[in-house]
Amino acid sequence: MRKLAFLLLLLLAAPLSAAAQERTAATLYKDPQCSCCSTYADYLRIYGIEVTVVETSDLWSVKQEYGVPDDLSSCHTMTVGGYVVEGHVPISAIERLLAEKPEIKGIALPGMPQGSPGMSGEKSAPFEIFIIKEGAPEIYEVK
Repeated sequence: MRKLAFLLLLLLAAPLSAAAQERTAATLYKDPQCSCCSTYADYLRIYGIEVTVVETSDLWSVKQEYGVPDDLSSCHTMTVGGYVVEGHVPISAIERLLAEKPEIKGIALPGMPQGSPGMSGEKSAPFEIFIIKEGAPEIYEVK
């Protein structure tokens, strides 16, 4: 019931985004036991992302395949528009990534920060979204 209330609140409070006007396909890889990943997929669907969820008990291999460093990992890995998106990244960062098309592997919001899309709780600090690349992590944006 909380999940439904959360989704309805997002739907009513969220302005129609560019992603909602153009259907964008994404594949989200998650552990079968993780419910916050499913909530995140529902969040993306509100914004017009067509999310296919693939459950796997070997998420580590998916992260390795897409070049997600351990220090940037989260509970799920998604591919969209030729990029990898790791974790509970807000839609505005994904829309920016898809609009600007930078020459990077993707972006990540490491861990499972409270208050991020799909996670319960209150946001207690700005979300630091990183570029997925070789070498030291670099900030993509702070939300």
